[in-house]
Amino acid sequence: MQSNNDIYKEIRPYNDEEVSGAITRLVNDKEFINAILNYRFPQLSGVFGWLLTPLIKRFLINKWSNIKSVDDVQRQIAKYMHATIDHSCDGVTFSGLDKLDPNKSYLFVSNHRDIAMDPAMVNWCLYNNGFDTVRIAIGDNLLKKPCATELMRLNKSFIVKRSAKGPREMMKALGLLSSYISHSLETGNSIWIAQKEGRAKDGNDKTDPAILKMFYMDGRKQKIDFSDYMSQLNIVPVAISYENDPCDVAKAKELYQKETEGSYEKGEFEDIESIIQGIVGQKRRIHVSFGDAIGAGFETPESLADEIDRQITSNYHLFPANYIAAGMTDSSVDEAEVARFNEKFVDLPEGVVAILKQMYAIPAQKKLQ
Repeated sequence: MQSNNDIYKEIRPYNDEEVSGAITRLVNDKEFINAILNYRFPQLSGVFGWLLTPLIKRFLINKWSNIKSVDDVQRQIAKYMHATIDHSCDGVTFSGLDKLDPNKSYLFVSNHRDIAMDPAMVNWCLYNNGFDTVRIAIGDNLLKKPCATELMRLNKSFIVKRSAKGPREMMKALGLLSSYISHSLETGNSIWIAQKEGRAKDGNDKTDPAILKMFYMDGRKQKIDFSDYMSQLNIVPVAISYENDPCDVAKAKELYQKETEGSYEKGEFEDIESIIQGIVGQKRRIHVSFGDAIGAGFETPESLADEIDRQITSNYHLFPANYIAAGMTDSSVDEAEVARFNEKFVDLPEGVVAILKQMYAIPAQKKLQ
């Protein structure tokens, strides 16, 4: 419900009453329509853009005319996800959901490999097994365009303000975020958040204790002990494993440039390109592993981070590429898999190849130490 004391208004997802307005703004957003034109009709967008624009707008108005609520948006996204999974991967499997209760809310803390697909895969598993979909934490660095903000907030995303200037503004933003996460869980809404800021581009999944300190800000304000407060949040570690990462070469090149030149400058649309590549690129098989809800007994952010890491590492599903990269034998590895993995390295510099191999090797090395 909308009210004058809606303290989360700047960061929260849209509610049912706001859905129609957001869709109207999207349909009338020139940049959004141009992005669709360039993506769907790259050859025609330049010369015939003026002709196609009203047709695309009319198509979207008709297609989205029945979307009136957050649940309607989720159903529409489920259709897109079904098509995406059919085209870009060889199947999605999951484990651990049987230990969770569809009537409870959880704080899913997951490893982070892909900007859009990580929360989408968690949602896909939940949606198809009688659970409500999650509210998704997203950094404001991905919301540079108004249309991106509209799309994300329509899809139950809430905003993590990474761009806050100065310590006071940053603490205020983090305090509001902590309070919003707690409020969501209390009102029956599960949350998805990555275990650290940014993707684990080197394949090493590690929880940043700073994220857990942020969760606790609201607990500290209420003078609740760290261990007790964190156990109330129903934290469930999630390990998402992609057999093939469509952004792997781009990640390896970025890390290689940082290694050799000391820095890497992101292109203006690089995050958007990564999102698109992650969605449409071939992922082969995907496995989503839901861990155990974490109870009391963790007195510090560091000890809790260690437990999340332990679950993510042990639940990570290893594919042939992981064993091959780590030089380990496994019954799933055959000559065809080795040949397929080695195809990745054609025409790449040695330094990039080394990073790429390490990216796939680390999960196996950590799990089988």
